[in-house]
Amino acid sequence: MTAHERGNPARTGASAEAGTVTVEEPRWAYAAIAVVFPAVGALLGWGLPALAEWWVTLPWAPLAGPAELVASLPDPWVLVAPVAAGAIAGLVMAGIAWHERSQVQFGATTVEVQAGGHTDTVDRAEVAGAFVDGKQLVVLGTDTAELVRRTTDLSERKLRDAFTAHGFRWHDGDPHADEFRRWVPDLPGLPTGAEALLAARQRALEGKDADEVEVLRRELVRLRVAVRDEKHRQYIRVPS
Repeated sequence: MTAHERGNPARTGASAEAGTVTVEEPRWAYAAIAVVFPAVGALLGWGLPALAEWWVTLPWAPLAGPAELVASLPDPWVLVAPVAAGAIAGLVMAGIAWHERSQVQFGATTVEVQAGGHTDTVDRAEVAGAFVDGKQLVVLGTDTAELVRRTTDLSERKLRDAFTAHGFRWHDGDPHADEFRRWVPDLPGLPTGAEALLAARQRALEGKDADEVEVLRRELVRLRVAVRDEKHRQYIRVPS
């Protein structure tokens, strides 16, 4: 039984709401970010006028126009405006960090993985186990298909403890790693429609379109095709 289930969620980074156990980084860490990021932004803004005044004296300095604009602001705006802008930028970054935080929720009937601003929800009955592949959490289905593959900043220890505490098998690595093969055009043995999706995903990988890469991965999962990437190469596995 975990510390959270004994009534002390703070020890494990877990919290409970309405019967749901949530594994995440402690809330105080995000509260600290909400204070530190704006403070750092304001501090940088405070130093910006002096930097701008020095920058415009350099004959070779790029972006001289914006620097001249900052240096020409009248008092008190020459100080107030950069400090306010820096604090606001820090708040925005803190908000992004909160929006893209990683957490795993274990409900009565579902397992929900939230990371990078995206959420995957699967039925508990369909989950067979999980493992970490690099920085990605992978949740396997009872048919060995990959139900979830998400980059997360949660530690492997925390994820392992959470999944095993809820009755799921934890693997030290991908138990099906030897079944992956590199995708090349016209590779035989793929489900209908997978070839076109993989070709489109390859173009998205090369174009560094992360959103499209993820959308197409989810489409491939619906066809029971697991895919992982190494640089700009796709490796696939079709569960038997």
